[in-house]
Amino acid sequence: MNEMQLKFLSRSENEVFARNVVAAFALPLNPTLDELSDVKTAVSEAVTNCIVHGYRGCEGWITLCCKLDGDVLHIRISDDGRGIDDLEQALTPFYTSLPEEERSGMGFTIMQTFMTAFSVSSEAGKGTIVTMSKQFGARATEDAR
Repeated sequence: MNEMQLKFLSRSENEVFARNVVAAFALPLNPTLDELSDVKTAVSEAVTNCIVHGYRGCEGWITLCCKLDGDVLHIRISDDGRGIDDLEQALTPFYTSLPEEERSGMGFTIMQTFMTAFSVSSEAGKGTIVTMSKQFGARATEDAR
C-alpha cells in the first residue's frame, strides 16, 4: 500500500497540477489510457467544484489524498469552503447553483460515471469531501460485464 497527501490553493491553475499528480501516483497500477483519462477527468471535476463552488472567488485550501491498495486507487478531495446546502439536489444531473456562469451541472455525474465508487459529504459553511475509487486491470473489466 502507498499513500500521499497534498494541500494546494484553490487556484484554477492547480486543477491541472492535481490531475497530473494523481495520474503519476496511479502509474504503478499500470492503468490503460482510458482508465487514466477517467481518473484525470474525475479529479478535474472535483477540484474545479472546490474552486468554483466551495470558495466562490475566494482563496482557500484544497486537500488531495490518494491511496493505492492492491489494484484500487482511492482518492479523497476536500475543501473548507461554503459546503452544499442541499446535497440531494446538487447530485441531480444538470443542476447547477451557478446557472448565470453557464455551468453544465454534470460534475458529480461525471465523477460517479468514470469511477468505480463515488460518494460526497458536505456541511453548509464547513466544506465538502468527495471520495472516489477506481479499480484497475482485469477485475475491473470483468466486474463491468
